Amino acid sequence: MDNRRWSLFNHRFFLQPQVKLGTMAQTDAIRWNNRYQEESFLALREPRSLLIEACEWLPEGGCALDLAMGLGHNAAYLMQRGLKVIGVDISFIALQKAKSLCPQIMAICADLESFSLPANTFDVILNFYFLQRSIWDQVRKWLKPNGLLIVETMTQEMKALKPEIDERFLLQPNELKRTFADFEILLYREGWQDRNGEHPRAVASLVARKPSKLS
Repeated sequence: MDNRRWSLFNHRFFLQPQVKLGTMAQTDAIRWNNRYQEESFLALREPRSLLIEACEWLPEGGCALDLAMGLGHNAAYLMQRGLKVIGVDISFIALQKAKSLCPQIMAICADLESFSLPANTFDVILNFYFLQRSIWDQVRKWLKPNGLLIVETMTQEMKALKPEIDERFLLQPNELKRTFADFEILLYREGWQDRNGEHPRAVASLVARKPSKLS
């Protein structure tokens, strides 16, 4: 990983950085710790449909990174398919629950704003419903040539349904596709997604492969 010191917590491969979180990161950690104890979040038991849809492009082995992993259902799906998975999240509560679901997950509690990993490390990177544009260049570097990137998050259209959402956390039209235009785009779409009786969600979905010529 990077030169930062890490401590081992509770289970093998349960890591938390020995750095003091900034005020905003502390606030985020508290908020997400509280949310991951709500019944609505505990009801999330299945991997994302986009991940299942992308199964034909997944490698049979290798190492995957799950950014803002949450409760670990996507990571568990990848592990069932033979991949080793490192999951990163700011919520210690979410990671505890993910480790209970799948003890083999390598779970790291960290603020992704100040997080680093070696280049050309991962065969697969997942990024579901977490938008932090400042790490996109890092994501490119972390992914191996020919590695698979799977991203899905909300778009500006969500303002029509939930005007209180901060625009910083919503994608502009075609922004995701433009950002990774030099990747091989295997699947891309934008639109409204039904959610089994809950309010629909406006999302952009991307499955793309990093070209072998990119390092």
